[in-house]
Amino acid sequence: MAQLGAVAGIVLTNANHERAAAQFFNRFSLPIFGRPESLAALKGKATIEAVEGKKIGGELDVIPIEGAAPGEIALYHPGNGGTLIVGDALINFEPYGFALLPPKYCRNEKEMRRSLLQLLLRPTERLLFAHGTPILSGGTARLRRLLDSDLQYRP
Repeated sequence: MAQLGAVAGIVLTNANHERAAAQFFNRFSLPIFGRPESLAALKGKATIEAVEGKKIGGELDVIPIEGAAPGEIALYHPGNGGTLIVGDALINFEPYGFALLPPKYCRNEKEMRRSLLQLLLRPTERLLFAHGTPILSGGTARLRRLLDSDLQYRP
């Protein structure tokens, strides 16, 4: 792990992912990054608001994904072709495959769809998910196909 560099903190990609953050905080004494909705349950812990335009650990861009789960963010690192880490707004597991978060879990499905379009502005080789198998090559092209097909079949 040392060859990967120092760990900057714990990142909550949405309010549904608070599960073990307090335990990791207690074990490693690292700050917890997230949007206010994600940090609300962590009173008394060292929390830092994840803000668009301010990099986490000097490396990761924070991208708010409005309309998905409360506090949803994606994280982007441009190195080695680009890596995008997504909380719940995108999934990649059966029976859905690579898909958008099902509507029943969204605060506002249409807003989430619009918000996801901003991810196409960042060249991405790899897509990593909170739920599902990573996509390790051609991330931007796969995301573009998903979002284009979603626009075609949207009610």
